[in-house]
Amino acid sequence: MAKGAYFTPELFRFLRELAAHNDRDWFMANKTRYEESVRDPFLRFLVDLAPRLAKVSPQFVVDPRPVGGSMMRIYRDTRFAKDKSPYKTAVMAHFGHKKGKEGATPAFYLRLEPGHSIAGGGIWRPETPALKRIRTAIVDDTAGWKKIRKQLELRAACQMAGESLKRPPPGFDAEHEFIEDIKRKDFATTVMLDERRVGSAAFLDDVVRAYAATAPMMAFLSKAVGLPF
Repeated sequence: MAKGAYFTPELFRFLRELAAHNDRDWFMANKTRYEESVRDPFLRFLVDLAPRLAKVSPQFVVDPRPVGGSMMRIYRDTRFAKDKSPYKTAVMAHFGHKKGKEGATPAFYLRLEPGHSIAGGGIWRPETPALKRIRTAIVDDTAGWKKIRKQLELRAACQMAGESLKRPPPGFDAEHEFIEDIKRKDFATTVMLDERRVGSAAFLDDVVRAYAATAPMMAFLSKAVGLPF
């Protein structure tokens, strides 16, 4: 492990092997590997991330508790899923707004997965009232949204993510300059993380830079749904 690093190559090795052997027997036989190479380093990372994210915005919570905190469970909810694989093959965290509620407020997020590690922020599938407020905010402050989109375009690694409607939502001008954004179902940005740097001392700085890149959009979204940033 590099000096000052949180993770070793064992992090992605474990996740790749889990993807190939996604069953309870294999996981239980390798649970100590999961705890030592994935869970515990990730929780230590969250402890150090908390004060750094607070400098980007003090409104978002980084909770390093192993149960009930920001780190998502490795166990999948398979009750209504066609895929009955019991475990997630990525390690993820979600940093929600202090005053928000799920489905209506923005959040920062982090995902470590072989070949697809990302950091970012936004609102994923906001509930109808929140979605309408965001779309209306784009119309009411088109200049502000234009500035945010331009900033994102200047950052090649920072991309909008999510799905969109095929047609403009009712009540919005189909000829609006940002109708493609107004049609969005999700308002989120992602920054790809270099897998080689996840195991380096630079990883914390990389994640904080990703959050700083998405901060203007997060501020816009927070204001749109009536929350401080």
